[in-house]
Amino acid sequence: MDEDLRERVEREAEKHALFNALEHGSDAEVGPIMGPLMGENPEFRQHGDQIAGVVAPVVSRVNGMDADEQAARLQELDEELYEELMAEEEKDDQILPDLPNAEEYDEIRMRAAPNPNGPWHLGHARMPSVMGTYTEDIYDGHFIVRFDDTDPETKRPDLDAYDRILDDIDYLGFTPDQVIKASDRVETYYEHARDLIDEGGAYTCSCSGETFSNLKNDAEACPHRDKDKETVHAEFDDMVAGEYTSGEMVLRVKTDIKHKNPALRDWVAFRMVDTPHPREEAEQYRCWPMLDFQSGIDDHLTGVTHIIRGIDLQDSAKRQRFVYDYFGWEYPEVLHWGHVQIDAYDVKMSTSTIIEKIENGELSGWDDPRAPTIASVRRRGIRGQALVDAMLELGLSTSDVDLAMSTVYANNRDLIDDDADRRFFVRDGVEVPISGGPAVANPPLHPDHEERGDRDIPVSDAVLVEEQDLPDVGGKVWLKGFGPVERTGKGFAHTDDDLAVVKSGDVDVIHWVPAAESVALRLRTMEGDEVGRAEPGYADYEADEMLQFERVGFVRVDEQNEGGESVAYYAHS
Repeated sequence: MDEDLRERVEREAEKHALFNALEHGSDAEVGPIMGPLMGENPEFRQHGDQIAGVVAPVVSRVNGMDADEQAARLQELDEELYEELMAEEEKDDQILPDLPNAEEYDEIRMRAAPNPNGPWHLGHARMPSVMGTYTEDIYDGHFIVRFDDTDPETKRPDLDAYDRILDDIDYLGFTPDQVIKASDRVETYYEHARDLIDEGGAYTCSCSGETFSNLKNDAEACPHRDKDKETVHAEFDDMVAGEYTSGEMVLRVKTDIKHKNPALRDWVAFRMVDTPHPREEAEQYRCWPMLDFQSGIDDHLTGVTHIIRGIDLQDSAKRQRFVYDYFGWEYPEVLHWGHVQIDAYDVKMSTSTIIEKIENGELSGWDDPRAPTIASVRRRGIRGQALVDAMLELGLSTSDVDLAMSTVYANNRDLIDDDADRRFFVRDGVEVPISGGPAVANPPLHPDHEERGDRDIPVSDAVLVEEQDLPDVGGKVWLKGFGPVERTGKGFAHTDDDLAVVKSGDVDVIHWVPAAESVALRLRTMEGDEVGRAEPGYADYEADEMLQFERVGFVRVDEQNEGGESVAYYAHS
């Protein structure tokens, strides 16, 4: 084998060895490399008996590199092969499935369509988590937030909810490319209703709800179904002008009156609502579109390519397709998923239920620790990413899925543990006089980060410990950061025991705080408030900082009150 051929073999072998090692996250091997090497370079085959001897030292050299060196070298040798590897890794890291027919669209456009009748409960987090991930992280697409606020009565919008929902989306880590309020677009819906009437696809109906229901269920046509277009236009104009009251007149989409599914037969597109909309910009309207009409029109006009909605809303797509067919529009791709059920809460995950409990004083607000809401977990110090990751792991199952809050807590622990200092907090402490030992205790700020140093806790005449940690007279405990003490008839006395007594299991290590210098603290938890005292250094933290109270759990500093009672929120263990 001449020198030129040897160099080519070595170069090609190195590329394949690098790719093999990086793809599998382990050492490359000669055997798996030989196939693609010879396949891509048929001129090597006549030297097959010599190739392995050239490849082996190349593979050995590649295996001596770390992963970063391997990646940099592969990129240097073959940019295209490197990009192929990166694409494979990105695919492997993608939790969500590919969207159907995504390759047929120039841009993936998805929408989250909240009803702003209140701030979000935890189940609502799934919508922006999934759609935001698809549009921002996977497809570099377009993320729309559209407030479906065209029901001023039954699901009456809460004026504060608009901004709070957008704030929740920001907390989850996503930024909408476009924000729309449906109540700003009523004239657009009127325009399309008139176009639909021109297409022969809609008629005005003054039947009572009961009368039309009977006709629909019997697959009989409404007597108003064959009105001429001029009459329908005139009556719809009167609806728009507010000439009718609630229940007097509706505009129906003309479908198939004998359709096998009665729910799809001539469904209501517009109805009259006597209650004014709470937004000043929309309070003049009395003729309001139903959600299926409004949503269908907006999905087309905003170029939505993929819709994800609840499995219980399958009829929505079927209704909207009638309108799309009249206009000659192509319907978006549709995926359905089941509902999210979340454990750990006694309060039902329902906007109306939460509102009722707040109004009754059973909850202090949307951010009460007992409320299954985004505001609540946020105030407790749960990072948005922890919630997003848990939602993504649920996938897109059409069955109802269970989200264990323990998964959210585990995700959050991974995110905050390194940064969270350790401190002591004693609940309902028992005061115990103490004698002997150092004047200052020095437990570490973080057990895994010695470089952060220790904290100084002054030890005066007495300490506070939790009642269940108090040993019997003659018993010993180890006050963390201070040392071993024995309980005498007068209190705690420092002893000369070493750590061997802890390692043997004879002495428990407990947390404590000085009785005099400690900070009064109220800890808000899902089970109710707990009061106690925190070590003096707690007063140095600002609101929103995360700590771990040793043997208690992670907490978020909420409010510091010098000379009074400070407040923290319990996150999780």
